[in-house]
Amino acid sequence: MWGQDSALRDAYSDFNTWFEGQEPSRLRKKQAEAERLFRLTGITFNVYGRAEATERLIPFDIIPRIISGREWSRLCRGIEQRVRAINAFLHDIYHRQEIIRAGRLPVEMIAKNAAFLPQMIGVSPPGGVYTHIVGIDLVRTGPDEFFVLEDNARTPSGVSYMLENRETMLHMFPELFSQNRVQPVQNYPRQLRRSLAACAPAMSGDRPTVAVLTPGIYNSAYYEHSFLADKMGVELVEGHDLRVVDGRVAMRTTRGYQPIDVLYRRVDDDFLDPLNFHPDSALGVPGILDVYRAGGITIANAPGTGIADDKAIYSYMPEIVEFYTGEKALLKNVPTWRCNDPDSLAYVLDNLAELVVKEVHGSGGYGMLIGPTSSKRELEEFRRKLKAKPSNYIAQPTLSLSTVPIFTKAGLAPRHVDLRPFVLVSPQGVDITPGGLTRVALKKGSLVVNSSQGGGTKDTWVLED
Repeated sequence: MWGQDSALRDAYSDFNTWFEGQEPSRLRKKQAEAERLFRLTGITFNVYGRAEATERLIPFDIIPRIISGREWSRLCRGIEQRVRAINAFLHDIYHRQEIIRAGRLPVEMIAKNAAFLPQMIGVSPPGGVYTHIVGIDLVRTGPDEFFVLEDNARTPSGVSYMLENRETMLHMFPELFSQNRVQPVQNYPRQLRRSLAACAPAMSGDRPTVAVLTPGIYNSAYYEHSFLADKMGVELVEGHDLRVVDGRVAMRTTRGYQPIDVLYRRVDDDFLDPLNFHPDSALGVPGILDVYRAGGITIANAPGTGIADDKAIYSYMPEIVEFYTGEKALLKNVPTWRCNDPDSLAYVLDNLAELVVKEVHGSGGYGMLIGPTSSKRELEEFRRKLKAKPSNYIAQPTLSLSTVPIFTKAGLAPRHVDLRPFVLVSPQGVDITPGGLTRVALKKGSLVVNSSQGGGTKDTWVLED
């Protein structure tokens, strides 16, 4: 909100005028009201591996993060370039693997990667789209400097929080939206359904049937699954609601089993089809992959897209973007050491206290070490893990993340943030929702923004240019 020279940033000008005219007691009441609204609505998430409580209220801060329209336009160019490259990369590695033939990506990055699905070799999804919904995690380190922290091409979550954050702010501070030209995000569910329907198989009619597949109520993102199904006006189904009937995937209804054209799945690959993947899975649908390969259903996102989430593959993204677009990457990667390389491993072990170490297939802030804030015991424990299985980890420098204000009892205080814009891909093109999910580290000095690790969220405003 304020630059290093203590000058107010232009994007915050109108908001700051409003804020200075507010009574702190009113804002404290509004903060409490926001928490009450979240509790009444049931905006929660589950925390795995904690004994005290599995379900928690996601913290929300009432001070919006504000981005100018000009800055957002520049970001969108980089996001679209990256998403198109990811989609082209996925098509290539499941077909001719030209990037490997050209020597731009080592073959072992694919051959030894658990996220690569041999069952998808030669399969072309309807519309040629592998990643229908993508979340690109961005961090800012300078006035005009953004880095991509990671790509979420499998089942990116958090869009329901983005929508609920905006709904809450509209409810509590309607005057702010008349004073600031904030671009809307509320039409995301309509755009999502339209985008999914555009990727329906050729055999579908004019009104494709769309459904959301959830693992069930105990999944950490179940609130989001039910929220999106409700907002799109489609059925929310579990594996036991579906079966293969006459070569189609059909859902149980009061009028018998009805075919589904597009399934927005929030179930991981391993559990999607017990006949083709994990045989003990009760979450998926036996035979769904065979129907998919035969062109009888669209699965979004496509099976096998998890390899684009892989943090070792991430380290090759500048090469991947250039290979498939013919352009230099507009968005930078964070410098990354792949610990399966002996020289890189030696460097990481020698500098563990200054680095961030992540599991290659990790997510949600789990299995991660932030060297500068870790104890000697935690450093030694991670040192043992790295030596035992180096290929399971990558390391990155500790970035000096930007901060935005949060509202505290003492007034505004800076906290570190990241941003997850949400991208929809269809044969008609790439659509980027203006804003996305801002995750904020509510603990002073913390660099971990994940809600599972104590972080919260705030509304993200993109102003009209």
